[in-house]
Amino acid sequence: MRWFLRNPVRLVPLGFLVPILLGTGLLMARWATVDHQRPPLVTALFTATSAVSVTGMAINDTPNYWSGPGLVVITLLTQLGGLGILTAAALVILVVSRQLGLRNRLLVQAETAEFGIGDVARLLRRIAVTVFACEAVMTAVVAGRLWWAYDYGPGRALWSGGFHAVQAFNNCGFALYSDGLLGFARDPWVSLPLALGAIVGGLGFPALFEAVREWRKPARWVVATKLTIWGSLALLLLGFAGLLAAEWTNASTIGSYDAAGKTLASFTQIALSRTGGYDVLNIADLQEESYPLLIVLMFIGGGSASTAGGIKVSTFFLLGFTIWAELRGEPDVTVGHRRVATASQRQAVTVALLSVALVTAGTMLLLLLTEGVRFVAALFEVTSAFSTTGLTVGLAAELPASGQLVLTVLMFIGRVGPLTLGSAIALNTRRRLYRYPQEQPIVG
Repeated sequence: MRWFLRNPVRLVPLGFLVPILLGTGLLMARWATVDHQRPPLVTALFTATSAVSVTGMAINDTPNYWSGPGLVVITLLTQLGGLGILTAAALVILVVSRQLGLRNRLLVQAETAEFGIGDVARLLRRIAVTVFACEAVMTAVVAGRLWWAYDYGPGRALWSGGFHAVQAFNNCGFALYSDGLLGFARDPWVSLPLALGAIVGGLGFPALFEAVREWRKPARWVVATKLTIWGSLALLLLGFAGLLAAEWTNASTIGSYDAAGKTLASFTQIALSRTGGYDVLNIADLQEESYPLLIVLMFIGGGSASTAGGIKVSTFFLLGFTIWAELRGEPDVTVGHRRVATASQRQAVTVALLSVALVTAGTMLLLLLTEGVRFVAALFEVTSAFSTTGLTVGLAAELPASGQLVLTVLMFIGRVGPLTLGSAIALNTRRRLYRYPQEQPIVG
């Protein structure tokens, strides 16, 4: 046990497993459902895992299946999962930086900016204040709009605004409406605050804090912040343009909207598709060419040390810079006049390849466990679960219990896996006192 506790990083999976099990127990109570019947174990486990991992994928009609107390439990699990992720990420970075050698500690401190060696309490307090401040602003805007334009009573408007604000900022996708946010696709006062909240929550605090502090001098940003901020902007714009072009004439999605409505709906759907999980458009009615776009965006995910999932924006673009340097025959990988450490390149390749392997294995399992499932639908659901996005084409609800358990495991791995793996790699970094003779195998 002492050997286990000697490395606090090993406690990260346990820190998420305990709330999942507690949430499962609470959601299995009769008062948690509308009809006061105990839900199946798989349903409660799936929902609790989806909430704590801030995925938001549902296998039932959330507002008509879970009662008010059940929805409160889901909200608390989502908030706990979101804060737990951010806290764990901050603490892991501090643990890693203290256990590495002086040279590597300075590198970690430089790359993580605000997350250097310092006052842990001050750091966590700053994270909590930022989270609750953002959620309060989103709640006020959305609740005010629902009260003013949709004739909601003050209590109902505040509950709906607060519920969706917590879900959006934590990049979770549970909704109080059976059709998600389709009813607000052309209302910027509801869809835009939630989309912007998901974007901010998905950036990660290392990048967010430095970008705010040095907003006048982006050239001073560290490599990780540059990759996250500019990479997220590029993915958002490219995804928006791609979805808008693919769905422009699709009468089942945005084809009947005017130009402003098409633009708003496409932008908010892309912003929420990368990690947020809300559907502003009916995902099952998208054009075939839209699915690969969303799958790629979900797989990439958001920023490091954020509530978003995926392999992370910085990982994806670091791989891109590595490929570019190799094609040009450059001896070093450089980003913004900074040379990227070889260890970081190897870590990016490791995370990406293991993620591809997990998504591939999960897709194969779904196809084996369920008859008549389309490959694209299975790949979409698996990618959404692993990236903790939460979008669904409706397949998750139709899967047998075994298939839903596969998605449950993927949500858990997708949440704790990259964080644990990345910190474990850093903590296990050591320098050998010898090197073997070099060979150059044929590649390609």
